[in-house]
Order: sequence, then C-alpha cells, then structure tokens
Amino acid sequence: MLEQLNPQPQDKILQLIAMYREDPRADKIDLGVGVYKDATGLTPVMRAVKAAEKQLWEIETTKTYTGLAGEPAYNAAMIEMILGAGFAERAASVATPGGTGAIRQALELIKLASPKAKVWLSNPTWPNHPSIIKYLGMQMAEYRYFDAETRGIDFDGLMQDLANVAAGDAVLLHGCCHNPTGANLNADQWAQVAALLLAKGAIPFVDLAYQGFGDGLEEDAAATRIIAATFPEVLIAASCSKNFGIYRERTGILIALGEATRKAITQGNLNFLNRQNYSFPPDHGARLVTMILQDDALRADWKAELEEVRQNMLGLRQSLADALRLATNSDRFDFVASHRGMFSRLGLTEAQVNLLREEHGIYMVGDSRINIAGLNAKTVPILAAAIAKVTS
Repeated sequence: MLEQLNPQPQDKILQLIAMYREDPRADKIDLGVGVYKDATGLTPVMRAVKAAEKQLWEIETTKTYTGLAGEPAYNAAMIEMILGAGFAERAASVATPGGTGAIRQALELIKLASPKAKVWLSNPTWPNHPSIIKYLGMQMAEYRYFDAETRGIDFDGLMQDLANVAAGDAVLLHGCCHNPTGANLNADQWAQVAALLLAKGAIPFVDLAYQGFGDGLEEDAAATRIIAATFPEVLIAASCSKNFGIYRERTGILIALGEATRKAITQGNLNFLNRQNYSFPPDHGARLVTMILQDDALRADWKAELEEVRQNMLGLRQSLADALRLATNSDRFDFVASHRGMFSRLGLTEAQVNLLREEHGIYMVGDSRINIAGLNAKTVPILAAAIAKVTS
C-alpha cells in the first residue's frame, strides 16, 4: 500500500523554516515564521499564562478526558471575549486543536450540511485555507482583495466578485489583521460587505486568529460582532495561539451561530465531527485561557501584556516605514505603517525575495510577506538597506 503514495507538495512556509535553520550565517534574519518575537528573538510565555500554570499545578486533580466539545467554561469565556454578551442562546461551539482545527471543523460542518456549497476565499489568503478545502474535495472560488499597486484593499474588485456569490455559499472573511497582507477593511467597507452578503443569502465564515494584535482586543472583534448581529447564521474560527502566546498548546474554538431553536442539533453535529476527527480536544491551553479570562487580576495583566505586544508591533511598523523612506528616498513603503497585525506584503518580486535570502540572509515568504514581529531595533535598518539595494 505505502508504495502507492506520491510525494506531497511541501508547505512553503515550513520549507522556508528548514532553509533558515540550515543557513550557517550568524547575521541571518527570520521574517517568515508567523510567531511573535520580542526584542531578543524569543517567543515569551506571557506573565498571566505562567501565573495560571502555577495555579493549575496546585489545583488540578485529574487528567481524564474533557467533553467532546471541550469544557463549557472555556467555550463560554471565549464566546464572551469574541462576541460580547447576548449570543449564548444562539451559539453552539467546540474546542479545537488550534485555529487550524477550528477551520477544518468548520469546513467539515459546511460539507456535512451543504455538500454543494462553494467556499469563497480572499485573493490572497492564508495558504492552508485553500489546501484544506481542496483536500476535502469542496468547491472553491476567490474574490479580489489586495491591490498590488497601493498595497491596500481592492475594494471595487472585492465587491464585484462577491456579487457573484450564490445563496448558501460560505464566504471566508479575515476578522482582523489580514494574513498575508496586513491590509484591513475599514468600518464602512465592512458594513458594505455585510449588506451585500446578507442580500445574497451567503454564510459568513470568520477566521479570527489575531484578536488583540491590530487595533485592540475590542476593536479587533468589532467586525465579527457586526456580522454576528446581522446574519442568522455565522461560523467563527478563533485561535488563542497569538493573543495568549500558547502556540504549542493548540488552543482554538469553532463557534456556530444559528437559530436558538436549532442550537441543540447544531451542537450535536459539532460533537459528532469532533468524535470523527480527534474525539476529545486538548485541554491544558484551554484551561489556562479560562482561568485568565475568569480571574480579574490575571485578565488585567494579560490584557496589559497583550497591549505591550500590540504597541511593539506598531512601533516596529513605523520604524520600518521610516527606515525604508530614508533608504529608498521614496514613500512607496509608507503603507507598512498603516497595515495591522503581524504581517505585511511588501510587493517585492520573487526574484527580489530570493536575492534578499541569498545575498543578505533575510528570509521571507516568496510573495514578500514579512512577519513584522520578527524585527527589532537592530534589524530594521538592515532590512531597509537590503530592500533598497535589491529594488534599486
């Protein structure tokens, strides 16, 4: 049997990580992997997470399985953090192994409920979105999103493409901090998108991986909350990897909003899908998140550190934009300061990206997506000078 297997295409980001590790240069710079790093290059454990882990070590009495949907307290705390009050009666939910697990389970739910539904993705989007959809054998379409000239939103193109959405199609929307571009819809644009999709009878599917990394914890949830309040049915896949810094704990949630009278049936189907995939979700990260969100002191400290992380990324964005303006003697990279979240797509060619890696030891994804959090005060001017050289 195994001899019948064919090689699978390598994930480009994972391939880039391997290339970086094998590079012997001491001054190499990693801007590819999507994790937050502090000024020393470390992905730290947040203070509140450490404190919660110490408490958990003292009070935990069992390692038995959690429920199929995860612990109710975790699901309730996450629904409140993401949506605020007033949605509990409509919200079925399951804990998942990270945001990727939530996305996979959401797509499985769409396929189970409506096998012929088409899933619409922004162009570009996180590469794992189309990869999972193709693997599941689902229909897929794209809508324009990023303007390569302005490095902003191609809103006219986006609206023209979404006008072709059919009733019952699912439209995947990045709730904030668009990956890979860093370019976000403004409030008026979100309102127009919501009105169009509501008129079309589409199902919004929100990927919320970076809440708290853009404009603030509440601000980053605003678009998702508008959609949740507007549509009769919404799917939300959320991750705790970034905003709680618990990447390896694989902590996520899938929320399915629908009619309150159908909640039990929806919940039963979510439980069924969990059972088919991984049975009981991991609990350690979810338990830490629950403890933090339910304890006033821990929550306050977590929010304060999350704000420090956000402000650090904003500062790096402005520093890079300023350094690029100086190095290139132009304003063509000023957009970096207005993007939000961990990522920005710089608009470099693949050849220029290759030159940055080969000649300067600077690693970024082939489409020129960089992880802003991979920079620090020392490496910002180095990156700016190298970009100026390869683009001159």
